[in-house]
Amino acid sequence: MNAGAGRLRARLMELDLAMTTPRGRGSYRGRLAPSPTGYLHLGHARTFWIAQRRAQARGGELVLRNEDLDRSRCRAAYVSAMFEDLLWFGLRWNEGPNCGGPYGPYAQSQRLTMYRDALERLQRLGHVYPCRCSRRDVLSALAAPHAEDDEPIYPGTCRPPHGRLWMGMPVVADSQPPGAGRGRGAAGVNWRFLVPEGEAIEFVDGCCGPRRFTAGVDFGDFVVWRQDDVPSYQLACVVDDAAMKITEVVRGEDLLRSTARQLLLYRALGVAPPAFFHCPLLADAQGVRLAKRHDALSLRTLRGQGAAPEYWHRQWETMV
Repeated sequence: MNAGAGRLRARLMELDLAMTTPRGRGSYRGRLAPSPTGYLHLGHARTFWIAQRRAQARGGELVLRNEDLDRSRCRAAYVSAMFEDLLWFGLRWNEGPNCGGPYGPYAQSQRLTMYRDALERLQRLGHVYPCRCSRRDVLSALAAPHAEDDEPIYPGTCRPPHGRLWMGMPVVADSQPPGAGRGRGAAGVNWRFLVPEGEAIEFVDGCCGPRRFTAGVDFGDFVVWRQDDVPSYQLACVVDDAAMKITEVVRGEDLLRSTARQLLLYRALGVAPPAFFHCPLLADAQGVRLAKRHDALSLRTLRGQGAAPEYWHRQWETMV
């Protein structure tokens, strides 16, 4: 065995141990996971405030994670504003990029080795396959419309035929063998998770109640590693929540379908998932869901206008 293969095997063994060791559930650990692609708005603040109150009510800890993997949109100015605006709104955390902690680093851009290790594990176990289809290719192949803010259901263009495996990985023409290039596919290749078509993914959400999604119907084979050589939200989120021992994920209800995808990743990686609490989304006066383009309701704008965060704290107390 050469040195490179030995290091790869050692990393995979370490990941095996981390992913199969049961996480203690004796103490509550929640998290705030903003992305510095713009100024945070009131909808973010409500979700984060609920996360903080749920952690406080259980005597638990709160982690701040900077989800800065979007190279084209993340800006240093947004990172600085994120800290300032969250603190102004009354949010406090026990671990994070600015204060450290036992499960750092707390910026996703500094955790790429962990994501590559997880990809290698998925490759080795035959859960993923390389795909050369662009988003435009996928959209042009779809016969039905899809939600603009969700990943379109993959039509299966590059999906491997069942039973064709190579060292546990589905065979796809012109693909690299598993583990090649430190868990990365060739240039221009996405890696997709092979969903168990027809399987019902069920969970009980702490806010929305029982939920059920069917793999292959409500969502298809989804991207876990993008062609620009970064992990997708789905994979990075699962790896980080597992590694940081998060016991409950509080986020917006627009991510309910993502939870079904992520439960499959938790299972494939051999780690117990956290509990989930998906908050209703906040809308503007016209009923449009808040987004980072809503400058009038950004925390930065409200702060500059002299708004009092306590006004919203009192309004949201019943939602915890």
